[in-house]
Formats: sequence, structure tokens, C-alpha cells
Amino acid sequence: MNHFAFLKCRTLRASAAGEIEMASRGKTETSKLKQNLEEQLDRLMQQLQDLEECREELDTDEYEETKKETLEQLSEFNDSLKKIMSGNMTLVDELSGMQLAIQAAISQAFKTPEVIRLFAKKQPGQLRTRLAEMDRDLMVGKLDRGLYMQQKVEILTALRKLGEKLTADDEAFLSANAGAILSQFEKVSTDLGSGDKVLALASFEVEKTKK
Repeated sequence: MNHFAFLKCRTLRASAAGEIEMASRGKTETSKLKQNLEEQLDRLMQQLQDLEECREELDTDEYEETKKETLEQLSEFNDSLKKIMSGNMTLVDELSGMQLAIQAAISQAFKTPEVIRLFAKKQPGQLRTRLAEMDRDLMVGKLDRGLYMQQKVEILTALRKLGEKLTADDEAFLSANAGAILSQFEKVSTDLGSGDKVLALASFEVEKTKK
């Protein structure tokens, strides 16, 4: 993806709040609303992925500014999501995983767009498939060990948050390799009711990017 294509991608930015408001207007079925929200999240995750792929073509200031803008869009999306979920237990059940995944992205506890996307859509099977592919790629030298470690921690954390049982080895790996931000995310997101605390952490991280 060249620099021009990336800048063009940035011009396609949509208002998360506006799209959500349209999706929730009237008596929209929960499934349709969820689909619209997932599509919006997919666009934001694609924007993050495009940014990382174009990182070498951008100067440091442009990269940091664009990443900050994308994180702010995610924060706006999260605010709108909280309003939609407020008082609607059906939506809370349907969208809680998405909200937690967005909060993980905003706080930068998770940095891998595809892992965030699968976490948000509650797809543990695909997360485990991705982890198996990473194991193979590491063995044959196709994947950098540092990147492997980062993504494995994210995937295992996502699986645990989705209620999946981890092996003793996986639990030990998490304990040994989770960084400070991810550990804090784990601490404040023990249950979905602590979303405000997670958002407070996310806001703190966004503020740090502005300095």
C-alpha cells in the first residue's frame, strides 16, 4: 500500500457516533445493529492495520498523529457504544465483548488489529487457529520472535476474557510476559462491569499520546 493510498484511506473516515445513531434509530433488530457496529469496527481496525503497513513510508510525526486520531475515533466509538448499551441487557450481552476489545485497543494493551477484531466478534476458534499458525511460522523462521511474543500474549488474554480455559503452560506464559499496560488492563477488566475503570485507563493512554 503506497503513501497516496494510505492518505486516501484516511479521507474515508466516517463518524462512528453518526453511524451508530442511524443504526439504532427506530426499532432496528439487534442482529442488524450488531452487524453495523462490527462493520464500523472493521473499518477502524483496517485503518490501524494500514497505518502499521505504511509506517516506514511516513515520518514519525505523521505516524504518531494518525495513530492518535485513530485511537480518538475508537474512543468516540466506545462512548457511543456505551450509550446504546445503557439499560438494554440484550445489547449488553451481545456487545460486551466488542466493548472490552475496543477498550483494549484504546489503552494499547492490544496492538494487533486482527486479534482485536476476533476478540470483539467473540471468535475463540479463529483466535486459536491464528495462534497455531503463529507457532508454525515461528518454527520455520517466518515470524519475528518479539512479534510472536506480543501477539501470543494478546491472543491468550482475549481467550481468557472470552471464558476459554487456558493450559497451565499458557497461564505461565501470560504471567511471565504480560507487560505493564496489559497487566493493568487485566486488573481493571476482571468483569465487564468495570468498564468505566478500563475507559479511564484508556483515556490516560490517549492523553499520553498527545504529549
